[in-house]
Amino acid sequence: MSKIEKAVPLIVDQETVREALPHLDVRDALTQMFRSLGNDAAVQPHQTLTLFPGGAGDFITYLGVMASAKVFGAKLSPYIVTPTKPVITAWTALMSMETGQPLMWCDAGLLTIERTAGATALAVEHLAAPEAGKLAIIGSGAVGQAHLRHLASVRQWRSIQVFSPDLKDNAAKRAAIAALDERVVVSNTIEDCVREADVVALCTSSGKPVLHEGMLGKPALITSISTNAVNAHEIPPSWIPTMDVYCDYRQTTPASAGEMKLAAQRHEWSADNVVADLPELVSGVAQKPSYHKHAFFRSIGLGLEDVAIAFELFRYLTQRDA
Repeated sequence: MSKIEKAVPLIVDQETVREALPHLDVRDALTQMFRSLGNDAAVQPHQTLTLFPGGAGDFITYLGVMASAKVFGAKLSPYIVTPTKPVITAWTALMSMETGQPLMWCDAGLLTIERTAGATALAVEHLAAPEAGKLAIIGSGAVGQAHLRHLASVRQWRSIQVFSPDLKDNAAKRAAIAALDERVVVSNTIEDCVREADVVALCTSSGKPVLHEGMLGKPALITSISTNAVNAHEIPPSWIPTMDVYCDYRQTTPASAGEMKLAAQRHEWSADNVVADLPELVSGVAQKPSYHKHAFFRSIGLGLEDVAIAFELFRYLTQRDA
């Protein structure tokens, strides 16, 4: 059996996705999707968490409808409890709004990483100060490396500093990260990494803050994706009321993002204080950060992002094999 079944629906495995990734225009696909969301040509429902009986795990469903592309879909991401390491996968079903038939069923692991980094890059494109020249990335795993790739072209960075505890005593990993871009310098401490940064991209799996008071030497744009732990947050919730706050989608993010939920509960912050979201940013109707204080962009990951990048993959594969 080939990697891609010739008949629709396409069945796409991880290796086929990996081979296709360099050919996908992730930024453009997300830009068009968020513009459609801002124009009411797309629908983004809330994520749903479904528990397995007997504490055996759960799965999250990420849904989305893109009328402009005439597709809808769902990403299913299970967390399966085992006696040792839990099993975590992700698959996306893409379906036609015209026929109601499935178009593709694809492994979404790598696609999730790409759409996450792509959404951050889209936010930085619109929110970073025009003169921003110093980028800091916290995290060196697959997500951190994807952020580095996607952010590298957003501004004419004079320096790109990367910090991760995993790099401290691992010369091979440090060399691999440095090889991703000639501007990369691996920092020995997080303080050195972020002190003079104009943009700080947090790409960790931490459920608690990795930034603390006094680390940042000037107002910066901080981006965060966090992790799926309960109320996970990479910055102190007490910072939220003092920042210009942005997110991927104001209708869903404040109710899910850990630092926003905790800021509302403990620090009298309201979701009404979100300055703008990505649909407003790409539509050109958003107020930009003042940079008299820190700006914060929070992404939780949207089903529409999964549908958009799955559709981009579907278009590439069907055109390639036509």
